[in-house]
Amino acid sequence: QVQLVESGGGLVQAGGSLRLSCAVSAASRSRFSINAMSWYRQAPGNQRELVATIRSSGSTNYGDSVKGRFTISRDNAKNTVDLQMNSLKPEDTAVYYCNVVVSPAWNYWGQGTQVTVSS
Repeated sequence: QVQLVESGGGLVQAGGSLRLSCAVSAASRSRFSINAMSWYRQAPGNQRELVATIRSSGSTNYGDSVKGRFTISRDNAKNTVDLQMNSLKPEDTAVYYCNVVVSPAWNYWGQGTQVTVSS
């Protein structure tokens, strides 16, 4: 069983920055291989949407609304994925979820961390 622990959410004014982190670990001493690592978000009344993905190759994809403002990165040695969020807008307010795909194709989710951007 793989566990994800997110941190770094909070309240920030519009134009500010936050950095989210997600640490991935196994409940036992089992070994695992992480393929894609992603951040999603869900605002009240909205569907969960993809914010950014980074693959094991290092290639990335971003949602259109965050391109140029957010940067996703990963540390394969530490099994962590970060999301640097700059120039935050009130519409970025949401619960942010970390997601990983572990070989062969198992999906795991974090518990979510609240990001609130005030105008």
